[in-house]
This record gives sequence, C-alpha cells and structure tokens, in this order.
Amino acid sequence: MDIDPRRLRVLHEVARRGGVMRAAEALYLTPSAVSQQLAQLEREVGLALIDRSQRRVSLTPAGRVLAGYAERVEEELAEARRELTRFTERLAGPVRIAAFPTVVKHMLVPAMRDLATRHPKIVPIIREVYGPPALQELRLGAVDVLITEQDMSLPVLSQPSLATRVLYVDEYRIVVPPDWPHLPRSVADLADVPWVASKPEHACGQALDRLAGLHGFEPRKVHVITEFGPTLALVAAGHGVAIVPTLALLDVPEGEVRVSELRDVGARRLDTVTRISRTRSGEPDPVQAVVIGAIEDATAALDATLKGHLHPL
Repeated sequence: MDIDPRRLRVLHEVARRGGVMRAAEALYLTPSAVSQQLAQLEREVGLALIDRSQRRVSLTPAGRVLAGYAERVEEELAEARRELTRFTERLAGPVRIAAFPTVVKHMLVPAMRDLATRHPKIVPIIREVYGPPALQELRLGAVDVLITEQDMSLPVLSQPSLATRVLYVDEYRIVVPPDWPHLPRSVADLADVPWVASKPEHACGQALDRLAGLHGFEPRKVHVITEFGPTLALVAAGHGVAIVPTLALLDVPEGEVRVSELRDVGARRLDTVTRISRTRSGEPDPVQAVVIGAIEDATAALDATLKGHLHPL
C-alpha cells in the first residue's frame, strides 16, 4: 500500500478545518482539486475515508485514524525542517505573518527591508487579518507569526499552546476637529460629544468603553469605523472626536486634526504571538525568531520617530 504524503496533508487539512471548502482555502486549491486528492487517497488505501452520506463532509472511522497519522507526519516534517536549518549557511524559508494595516506599514515593511539584506532567503508573507480570525489561523498553522492588539487594561493573552511576547506599548491620544476652539481638559468634558468609535472588540473600542465607565457616561457613538484613516478623516471633517493610538498619527498631515493634551487615556499593547513548537534540542524555530527580531528592531527605530513626531497640535 503506497500512500502519497501530499494527499495525507489534504486529509489533515480537511480533518482540522472541518470541511473541503475551508481546506481548499488553506491549501490554495479548488474544492474540486481537494475532492480529487481525497478520492485518490481512498483508492490508495482501499478504504472510504470520507462519509458523503451527510450534507456536511465528515471523516469515516478509518479517515479519522489516518488523519491522526497525517498530523504526526506533518509534525515530523516540520521538525525535520527545523533541524536541517542548523546545517545550512543561511536561514531560509517562508514565514507567514498576520497583522493589521498600521503595523504592516510602519513595522513590517521596514523589517522586510532589513531581512532582504541580512537574510535574503527568508521570505515574509503578509496577510491582513486580525482579531479572533487571525488567532484561529495561527492555531491552525495557516500563519506562523501573529501581531495582536488589545487595551492594556485587559490580561495578556495566555494559552498553553501559544507564546506571547510584547512588541510595543502604543499610547492612546484623543483627537478632535481642527476648528475646535478649546481642547478638552478631561475625558469628562467629552461626555456629550459625538464619537467616531472603533468596534468594541478592537483596542480603541475597548479603551473608549473603559474610559466612559470610569468617568460615568455613555459615549454617543455616531460612527463606528474599523480603520484609522477613515476615522481621522471623519474627525478632520468635524463629525466627532476619537481615540487613536500614536502609531496612527504618523500618517496625519499637520493641522488636519487637533491632538489633545490628555495623557491619562491609556495605551494598547502590541504583541507577537507564535505557536509553541520546539525542536528536540529545545531551541525555538530559528527562522521565526529571526523574523521577530527584525520586527522588534524596526519597532525600536520607530519609537524614536514617534517621540520626535508627536506633540499637541
């Protein structure tokens, strides 16, 4: 009985993602191609691996057994790649990074320039995905490094299978329209104004809810926006005030918005998160470690830029 390990990987993805469609997305294949690979694998082993009697594709008992072995094969191959890295002169391979726009622009792009010079065989692959979907992709192995954000008042993400490392503490600032005659002296001064708010699950949304609770008011969330560019455009046009991190203000032309002097707004925490996957020698994945190091170096350089750039307007 000859079993093609490439088809085992297809079965593995179908098992852990719960269906052909999601497995196809993860493998960058069409659903038809995934189905063909599964059918060929069934011919190779002489057993039905997929239960097609239900509307939703599921594995047969034989399929679940083989999927378990497929997972072990994937782990052994990943282990082999990590071990062989020690014998190469240069670190190499793709590293898939999940992040959001401000981090991509201000941290990942400079890090990629550094990696291209120092480690040209490492290939960063960026995916714009964040929040719970990004965390799920990390757990499933679809990305290798995840950059997360959360309000500093919340506990640090802690799970046995994940390693979390602080990247940057990004201070919040409250921005108001440029034609406001007076900047607010306290958060309580903003109790009755319209807000350009972030989603509650995002760090700035968490910060607004936290501040409103501390100061005893219900924020009037007239607009709810995900990205900082549109948020700042609405503030500049006079449609409300907003909480934004200092990182977002790097892209704002001088005078477009006014940055309040309030400094008790808090901060968001940016972390790098990876799956805990260690070699038998106990060393972390060396390629991922180099990529994270480059991101940290780019962030350290950015910190100096932020300190020189940000001041009340």
